[in-house]
Amino acid sequence: MAKDRVLALSGGVGGAKLALGLGRVLPGDALTIVANTGDDFQHLGLSISPDLDTLLYTLGGLDNSATGWGQRDETWNFMTALKKLGGEAWFQLGDRDLATHVERTRRLAAGEPLSSIIDNFRNRFGIAARILPMSDDKVRTRVKTVEGWLDFQDYFVRQQCRPAISDITFAGAADATMLPGFRDALTDNSLRAIIVCPSNPFISIEPILAVPGVRSAIREAEVPVIAISPIIGGQAVKGPTAKMMKELGIEASAAAVARRYGDLIDAYVVDHADAESCANLGMTIVPAKALMETIEDREALARIALDAADQVMAAA
Repeated sequence: MAKDRVLALSGGVGGAKLALGLGRVLPGDALTIVANTGDDFQHLGLSISPDLDTLLYTLGGLDNSATGWGQRDETWNFMTALKKLGGEAWFQLGDRDLATHVERTRRLAAGEPLSSIIDNFRNRFGIAARILPMSDDKVRTRVKTVEGWLDFQDYFVRQQCRPAISDITFAGAADATMLPGFRDALTDNSLRAIIVCPSNPFISIEPILAVPGVRSAIREAEVPVIAISPIIGGQAVKGPTAKMMKELGIEASAAAVARRYGDLIDAYVVDHADAESCANLGMTIVPAKALMETIEDREALARIALDAADQVMAAA
């Protein structure tokens, strides 16, 4: 049996870029993406899933490249009207984006699981790859700051990551159940590789790994696990990764991210600028252009990650 299926673990913007590259270089429906749902929250009575939606919009060709979130050609009539009424306008909801949240909320209230809703959405967006939440159960990322514990979106959007953090927790993770489709993807005999996308390890990948059974299932899959660094030359491409690492007492470097993943990964794709500093990590290091500025960059990085997996398997 040909091993042609790939499982990717992803957060939002950075992960979605690589996921798009993987989807373009892999055949048909060979790609399954498991998304972080620790960022999910309730706002204005709506159920919002930022990372899932970023993946849907990116792979569906609807993403807003200027903002990195939401849909392109967006209008803002709802937000304008909400502000006029004195409503909470700190989390921007475009008119097109709003439809996604309203329909998801309606279907969740009717008892439909999140995984089923997202599967239906991706079909309607014409996406061949499967997109799965890490669990249908509620898991919520919270950060400890000088102001106390904050819900992630309060910290990330309302306060623009300004408060220094000292701890991160994933409320509900211990009681969450690994999605059956996630487990099935990991036990598929045709699985070729597991790719850890260049997402924030602390708030995008670790919530997924915090769901009971995920780490052990990844190890038991016995296929190469390839991670792509979200840090280039000590800086995060987008988002608060480097800032969070420094505040948590962790060196803001590609090497530190690899050490965070530890023996979970077999090979690590890093930018050329970080290859030397990662040389002694005790794992296969693959230098590449890690900054994905164009669609060609995304496809090239996806191919490099897949080639790394094949090389690890061949050497085993």
